[in-house]
Amino acid sequence: MKRFKTIPERGDFDYQQLVGPHKVTGPAMAGERGFFGLKLSKSSPFGSVRDVDGNIYSFVRSLLAPGGTPNPTKFIYQTNHIDGKNLRMDHERMKAQAETPIPLQTLNGDVVTWSNQPGESGNPWKITASSERLTWKEEGLFELEGKLLGSGMQWYLPGVEWGTFYVSQLWDIHGVCEGRPVKGAMALDQFYMAEGGAIHFKKDLVVNNKMHVIWWSFVTVYTDGTWDAGSFMVGHNHLGYAILMNEKGEVRVTNDIEGKAIHKDGSYFLESARIVLDGEEEWEFLPDPKGEMIDFVGGFPITAQQEGRWRQVGDTRTPDHWLSWGESDRRNGSERNVRGADLI
Repeated sequence: MKRFKTIPERGDFDYQQLVGPHKVTGPAMAGERGFFGLKLSKSSPFGSVRDVDGNIYSFVRSLLAPGGTPNPTKFIYQTNHIDGKNLRMDHERMKAQAETPIPLQTLNGDVVTWSNQPGESGNPWKITASSERLTWKEEGLFELEGKLLGSGMQWYLPGVEWGTFYVSQLWDIHGVCEGRPVKGAMALDQFYMAEGGAIHFKKDLVVNNKMHVIWWSFVTVYTDGTWDAGSFMVGHNHLGYAILMNEKGEVRVTNDIEGKAIHKDGSYFLESARIVLDGEEEWEFLPDPKGEMIDFVGGFPITAQQEGRWRQVGDTRTPDHWLSWGESDRRNGSERNVRGADLI
């Protein structure tokens, strides 16, 4: 049972989130209607793939909705090939691609397509998504495709003035990146914000109020063909949710989640992290030695983004490919209602 130590004002539910699955369709992903008094701000496809040598390639593109408020992200491409140690932005390859502040969007039956605007400078790109498949081609850089994993995921966080409705779908992907065969996974997230709101930037109820400690989306596909996927957040007050899925069609959700983030000495990045669901089920984060996205630090987003792998404690299955792109912020703290501080 939740306990309130202070009484919030009318319309303030002290950061309680509503979480659940949703059906993924092309028309739903293409829809421009609002929900809960919020409007679609943007869609954000992002993911990570790895080659046979374990090098990571991570990418994100902004698909700004009509009338949406932009944040600084347009197209980001990171690899381990810049310094051989971390995930670094490859600015040369990023500049070669069409930036596309607002994409061209079309819908044909169950397939929604986003692409660069005709005549735009830079290499063309195109993303298609349906209730079953996704493709993503960045001309001269990568070409990926894959299948939907499970159902979609959604959570809603009300606020007195602001709010967030966050929708996500996850995909198992493979293809070619920089001429190398790769496989991994990705998410296609869509954000509904208050008028003038932009995720991680303006009128963001979680980030602007320094409320979250751990926030991740993950997929792990194992060598035996089984898989785990999901999303979760741990924060202050009553902030927190988890939604988990697997190849059996099981979908589980809870708001009973606690966690602990342990940061490396003198670093914004995690040494380890754990979450506990419903007081008993424990999951752990295994950071990738080359997974720290160090170019985000001091830039945008302001949180430390990081790749690795999440697994349930005691799981002995062998992973084949995975996505584990998420964030922590030591300035926000290490666990619920344990506030942190910036590095000196």
